[in-house]
Amino acid sequence: MKRLSVDSIIAKIKAEETFCAVSEDYAFTLKIDSYVPYACAAVHDGHQFRKDLWNNCLHTEYERWYEEDPETKKMVISHPIVLAGCDSRFEYDLNRTPEEAVFETAWGKQLWKQPLAAAEKDKSLNKHSNFYKVVKALISKLEEKFGVCVVYDMHSYNWQRWDREVPTWNLGTSNIDNHRFGKEVERWRAYLASIELPHNIKQTAKVNDTFQGNGYFLKYITNNFKNTLVLATEIAKVYCDEYQQVNYPEVVAAVAQQLQTLLPKHANEFYNTFKH
Repeated sequence: MKRLSVDSIIAKIKAEETFCAVSEDYAFTLKIDSYVPYACAAVHDGHQFRKDLWNNCLHTEYERWYEEDPETKKMVISHPIVLAGCDSRFEYDLNRTPEEAVFETAWGKQLWKQPLAAAEKDKSLNKHSNFYKVVKALISKLEEKFGVCVVYDMHSYNWQRWDREVPTWNLGTSNIDNHRFGKEVERWRAYLASIELPHNIKQTAKVNDTFQGNGYFLKYITNNFKNTLVLATEIAKVYCDEYQQVNYPEVVAAVAQQLQTLLPKHANEFYNTFKH
């Protein structure tokens, strides 16, 4: 893996080079093993939280971890194109608009002891902006090369705080073209429901049950690229103890292993359906 400037990363994408890089400011990683008509993203995988914010933050390290999406990058890391955030969404949230990306409150609790200085906020927003410059370059290249593209937008959610039964997998589709892509959504939902997990974890997958797919990452790509489908894919945090901050690597490995087959199979079916 190389450390590269955003300009260098974009230049490599435009030249269709394969590479594995972390951004110069260590805000995100991008791996391109080959150019294919699909990509995976884990925008909330990051847990880094820059040190000059520590003393001003009211939330604990555990509270930040609880609202992040740990292990989501590991679930898709074997695929040819993987884009992932390194920083905590408590520093800036890649799945929110620039205007909303730096929180003042988070999940009902004030985040900062003192309001962030403009310079601190700008530093975070610059990382957010750089990430989306790379997103634009990447999807532009994939649409240019293949005509169509599908992006698997991987997230997780805290299932234990719901007061009803919730699915192991949820797809959020309220901001995509369901008339055009509805069959592909159902096919992906069915593939997710087929994933077998240890410890008798239920094999359930639903659409718009817990979340509706209102994230900025999905909206940004959908609004700027007419031939790219973004599948906001949420797994319940059955792969960890969300109250004890313990990860279950055997569950993560089971997801990753089965997605090695199911994800490219779905992507190939999508491409063969829409490439013309």
